[in-house]
Amino acid sequence: MKCTSKTASLRSHTKIRFMNSVFMACLCLILLTGCGSDSYAIPYDAYSANSSFTVLSADRAGRAEPFATDLCIANENYNEDMADMSAAEAAGLFSIGDKQTLYSKNVHERLYPASLTKVMTALVALKNGNREDVLTASANVKITESGATLSGLKEGDKMTLDQALRILLLQSANDVAVMIAEQYGGTVEHFCEMMNEEAKSIGATNCNFANPHGLTDEAHYVTAYDMYLIFNEACKYELFKEIIGMSSYSTVYYDAAGGEISFEKPSTNWYFNGEATAPTGITVLGGKTGTTSAAGNCLVLLSSDTSGKSYISVILKAPERGILYTEMTDLLSVIQK
Repeated sequence: MKCTSKTASLRSHTKIRFMNSVFMACLCLILLTGCGSDSYAIPYDAYSANSSFTVLSADRAGRAEPFATDLCIANENYNEDMADMSAAEAAGLFSIGDKQTLYSKNVHERLYPASLTKVMTALVALKNGNREDVLTASANVKITESGATLSGLKEGDKMTLDQALRILLLQSANDVAVMIAEQYGGTVEHFCEMMNEEAKSIGATNCNFANPHGLTDEAHYVTAYDMYLIFNEACKYELFKEIIGMSSYSTVYYDAAGGEISFEKPSTNWYFNGEATAPTGITVLGGKTGTTSAAGNCLVLLSSDTSGKSYISVILKAPERGILYTEMTDLLSVIQK
């Protein structure tokens, strides 16, 4: 039998360990260079101070951006003693530029949004259409539900998307919401799928839309926080901000025979008709109202202070319109505190 010295044996084991290390390093290098664009000619070792792992990590450290890097994050309730929201079911105040939540009450509670729904309807239309698009009303624009706000559209009536969005957001016309949905979704049902896909894409994952107008449906709900996210996204469109800042709107569209139909309505926003006054130093730039018996009175606003900072405020389910605006004014006063 051939004998091997301890020294020879140690050398043999060392050689094997070295070869294994070389093999693993080469394998990791192949994996690194074979999949993707990053290539580093040093071992990939998570436990080494000098390796492909540490180089790769350092290289990518400044490139990953969290989903909510430009959004306000809200707890269910925050700074509740700063404003009197005793009547409202849910409310939130968000500083857009500072990415701070200044006030929140039940902001993750699911509630009916009423016509605040139309902010999402407008957002999906803006993302999928052009303001010059010509829309034609189908027979489905005839809504018979009691209390529904209607512009009086009839089958065959035509208007541009620009006109439709202004009537949708200022008068809060449910029949126009149906026309928009059918134009860009093919059917109302598919348009609602588009609304829900858009909501998820912007992080509004605690809401669901079953129609484009906000008439009551058990499967149709939002939260105050999701409403902030949706409104914030819509405000990235200059046309949307222009429309929600209008105090009234008049236009002419056409019936099926080409005859002119005149339309003229004021905004439903009390801050624009003088029935409500914002706190000193705060300017209401625009907003959207919503009211049904199930949803109560709802309001979302875009405002600014004297330094030019912008804010989004939301109230859901206030019992009366007067109380809605009283509490919204108190909520806006938090900006100055």
